[in-house]
Amino acid sequence: MSKSNMRYKSRLMIALFLVSFLFLCLVVRIGYLQLVKGVWLKEKALSQQTKDVAVEAKRGTIYDRKGKELALSLTKYTVWAEPSKMISSNKKDLREDYANVLAEVLEEDKNAILDELNSDKRIVRVKRWIDYDKVQELKKHSLRGVWIVKDNKRYYPYGNFASHVIGHVSSENSGMSGIENKYDKDLRGLPGRNIISTDVSGREIPYGNGKYNEPKDGMNIVLTIDEVIQHYAEEAVDKALIVANAKKAHAIVMDPKTGEILSMVSKPDYDPNKPRIPVYPVYQQRMDSGEDQLNVLMDMWRNPMVNDIYEPGSTFKLIVAAAGLEEDVVKAHEKFYDKGYIMVADRMIKDAGYPKSHGEETFAQAIQNSCNPVFVQVGQRLGLDKLYEYIQAFGVTEKTGIDLPGEGKGITYKKKDVGPVELATISFGQGIAMTPMQLITSISSIANDGKLMKPRVVKEFIDSNGDVVERFEPEKVRNVISEDTAKLLRSIMEAEVTQGGGKKAYISGYHVGGKTGTAQKVINGKYAKGKYISSFVGIAPADNPKVVVLVVVDEPNVQSYYGGSVAAPAVKDIIYNTLRYLNVKPVYTEKEKQELIKEETTVPEVRNLTLQEAGKILLNNKLNFTIEPNINVHGDEQIIDMFPKPNTKIPVESNVILYIKGKNDNNKVNVVNVEGKTIKEVSNIFEGLGLKLKAIGNGKAVTQNPAANTQVEPNSIVTVNFE
Repeated sequence: MSKSNMRYKSRLMIALFLVSFLFLCLVVRIGYLQLVKGVWLKEKALSQQTKDVAVEAKRGTIYDRKGKELALSLTKYTVWAEPSKMISSNKKDLREDYANVLAEVLEEDKNAILDELNSDKRIVRVKRWIDYDKVQELKKHSLRGVWIVKDNKRYYPYGNFASHVIGHVSSENSGMSGIENKYDKDLRGLPGRNIISTDVSGREIPYGNGKYNEPKDGMNIVLTIDEVIQHYAEEAVDKALIVANAKKAHAIVMDPKTGEILSMVSKPDYDPNKPRIPVYPVYQQRMDSGEDQLNVLMDMWRNPMVNDIYEPGSTFKLIVAAAGLEEDVVKAHEKFYDKGYIMVADRMIKDAGYPKSHGEETFAQAIQNSCNPVFVQVGQRLGLDKLYEYIQAFGVTEKTGIDLPGEGKGITYKKKDVGPVELATISFGQGIAMTPMQLITSISSIANDGKLMKPRVVKEFIDSNGDVVERFEPEKVRNVISEDTAKLLRSIMEAEVTQGGGKKAYISGYHVGGKTGTAQKVINGKYAKGKYISSFVGIAPADNPKVVVLVVVDEPNVQSYYGGSVAAPAVKDIIYNTLRYLNVKPVYTEKEKQELIKEETTVPEVRNLTLQEAGKILLNNKLNFTIEPNINVHGDEQIIDMFPKPNTKIPVESNVILYIKGKNDNNKVNVVNVEGKTIKEVSNIFEGLGLKLKAIGNGKAVTQNPAANTQVEPNSIVTVNFE
């Protein structure tokens, strides 16, 4: 064989060896990539070709007991961006150009958006909760690395209505307070996933292999709260806050037979749509003064009717009276002689009116007169062990179990710390503290023939199809007193309203029973001079109770700060409107029938005055008033119209409707209820509010569009049908 052939074959062998070696290396490399790195590379590829975006579930709706929406979730959209994808085909950085487009469409600051796009974040949330029209406009620009997903925004259509009960959510739709917090897991639902296929530029591929896993919507909740009764209570508490010039005011309305809370109000409150922006000036002033903002917000959000304790004062005497009558240590007709004080050990315990005294009185009259010395004697007769037995039975020392977060419970002296003086003061409601919810639950047992019910604000859970998933039935805790004792005590309470200190809660035909309470306020462990908590609890009708109403006024700043003066009128308004709404017919005594022909008075002129000035004038003329529109008020709103008109003769204690031009943070106008008004009257009212009237027909107003309490832009047209 020639040398040239040998060299040729050698070269072929070397080439073959090199090719085989390279092929073997490729096989090894492919094997390594597939077997060792395969999973990692697959995940890497998928992460580059897809976007996995969490899809928030629609939060459940919160309804009142009649199906009115109190909290709901609106469908909105959120804009996301991946800055690393904002590169053009010729490698140009597009972030500044995109920031201009996003700022213009979303109506946001361009520099703020650009700062976010230039940050180290891999994914940026550009803006949350935009409307569908902006989505359509944004899609026209086909921005690389920008995508839009559905989102839900919590909305409270009634604003600050029942805010301490409903609560609010965080920016991430997590429950922060109230029902929103207590049942957050049920309302939240389960999130879904939106897996989007994208091209190299980060834009969605229209027919890619994306997947959409549906979220599971949250459970809907039906409350025991009645929107109409809540409306009446909010109006009464607002009025009490203004008239008493108080720090705070609260009200609870309860069905004593079921434990259902029909209404719960505390003022000042807040708007859960804007939970960090104070509605009432008092909270803004605290923020402006330099007080820690979080402390102010927590105080604004907390529910004092469930969370806070206070000394109940004379309203607690109903529990002591129930114990005394049940244990037969005192009779309703038993006579006592009051000197205005009583000596206990070496301490003189005075009555509220000391040095005046009540003289001779029966125990029933002592309840009406709220006579401390008589209750000291009843407490002594019961003894420490028996008194504490009833205190525990009425639920003072335990939580009620109401389905709201942060419930507090009452406090009492430990038995070993109770001497003769402490026993005496506890007997008339001093030295013991409880929450308003505990107090109304206790008193409701008297209205329910001695049966203590567990209070609740949730009626049932329903799913998205409207089917009931879980219903909460009334739950009896225990019997605390006999039916006979409860009936006797209710008759004594009715006498307090007709003859005693609760006269301002009297309603002809409705047989209201009640008890006043005025307690010196405890601040930093000491009784604060000149600061009081005044309260009134009412039961109606006393012979067959439908509702129990508690109103508490914190630090009334008026000459007569007693519960019978500042709290009883609010209880009266709530009971009167609620019983009429519940279609409870009045039953008049013969005396009431004779008095139905009431004394008349002339309606004074209060237009162009402030609400606080007008309210005082009307009350001095023995007239009540209601406010339209039913919005949050501060007292300095101007009266633009009134009904009936000035100089009209009407019975005393009648209602005068005051139309106000309220302040509104969003510059919108609340449409008032004009039902029953003439065209001229409606025209005057709308003119004052800055609205335009479109009248159809003649006579009196029967329907209107938009409906009452709707917020509209100034100069909007409201169509009213007259017949």
